[in-house]
Amino acid sequence: MASSEVTQVSTNKMFGGYQKVYSHESKETKCTMKFGIYLPPQVEEGKKLPVLYWLSGLTCTEQNFITKAGAQKAAAEHGIIIVAPDTSPRGCNIEGETDSYDFGAGAGFYVDATEEKWKTNYRMYSYVTKELPEVISRNFPALPDKQSIFGHSMGGHGALICALKNPGQYKSVSAFAPISNPVSCPWGLKAFTGYLGDNKENWEEYDACCLVKKYNGPPLSLLVDQGKADNFYTDGQLLPENLVKACAESKMPIISRLQEGYDHSYYFIATFIEDHIKHHANALNA
Repeated sequence: MASSEVTQVSTNKMFGGYQKVYSHESKETKCTMKFGIYLPPQVEEGKKLPVLYWLSGLTCTEQNFITKAGAQKAAAEHGIIIVAPDTSPRGCNIEGETDSYDFGAGAGFYVDATEEKWKTNYRMYSYVTKELPEVISRNFPALPDKQSIFGHSMGGHGALICALKNPGQYKSVSAFAPISNPVSCPWGLKAFTGYLGDNKENWEEYDACCLVKKYNGPPLSLLVDQGKADNFYTDGQLLPENLVKACAESKMPIISRLQEGYDHSYYFIATFIEDHIKHHANALNA
């Protein structure tokens, strides 16, 4: 099932398939990276399957999604491989990389850093959009031309920018409580200044609200769920209304749902994960 390029860390049978974790040496991040991969039961039948990539949020690893989201049952039903990488490089011994929860380890923000201290290792954008899909295609029964992407919070930001910056690469995109407009929120200001420097034009290359205005590719329907009881929503970190406005101005289709009573946690994600997987299954199996 997998070549010597990747090393199996764990395997657990779920819903007729297998939830596995692998590690590999990344050329982009210059360190050992881990990713979770759910291989549904259709893999045992010799079928090649579409791939759905999940990007996690601040402080997360590959473990949060695979243990808390409850995505495997729907993935098995729809015959979709789900890949969940780590959020950032680990153990690079960069001064300050573990000083705060919202910058450095656990907070790669899915950009390719340009600032001197970070640019060698913090290349999560290229890792997610280039290297990881190549690793998956070489080592697993995946269809490289049928992939989609979704994520949560910082990972929702990552999913949106990956889809918007690469027209045609992903069949669909969705997000839970994404950091929709990072150039305008405290998390984004801190991360982008640290990773990308002071030139705000460079920041806009990693902001969904900016990217949607110049998107020029195949139709890309967006699905975004936001909990109304999410403290990061009420504190102005997420700004989903800015994304809705940018999509309206650009005539980009978006389904944006405010969910009463839900917060920023995986309880929220688990509640609506089946909706999101159906959203992607409709595109991937079309």
